Amino acid sequence: MSQTAFVSPTAPSGEVVIRTIAMPADTNNNGDIFGGWLVSQMDIGGAVLARSTAVSRVTTVAIDAITFHRPVAVGDIVTCYARLDRVGRTSMTIAVEAWVHRYTTETQQLVTSGHFVYVAIDQTGKPHPVKR
Repeated sequence: MSQTAFVSPTAPSGEVVIRTIAMPADTNNNGDIFGGWLVSQMDIGGAVLARSTAVSRVTTVAIDAITFHRPVAVGDIVTCYARLDRVGRTSMTIAVEAWVHRYTTETQQLVTSGHFVYVAIDQTGKPHPVKR
């Protein structure tokens, strides 16, 4: 079975929704940043775009796909970019990419990508139509 090598895009897709620095407290037993921490950052970033799109509260209902392309190291600046892929009646699918700027290089690298689904909700937590 042949494997195709991952070819990283050269530039992020979408708008900057969150930026942070990976810290030692967020590492796994290998010394890399724990994947759950990174998914959390991506979810927060996606929710920023979903909230501004829906003009209301939102909640995450699914992560359709997530791919970890490269590890994140302590000290990396992690930037999440989000792009609205689809708007349904009450839901939005948002593509989120996590890129890192390593302190040893001048370029960014894609480390993780995924598709998050959010639902617009009212003050009682019930789904309502996304404002358009």
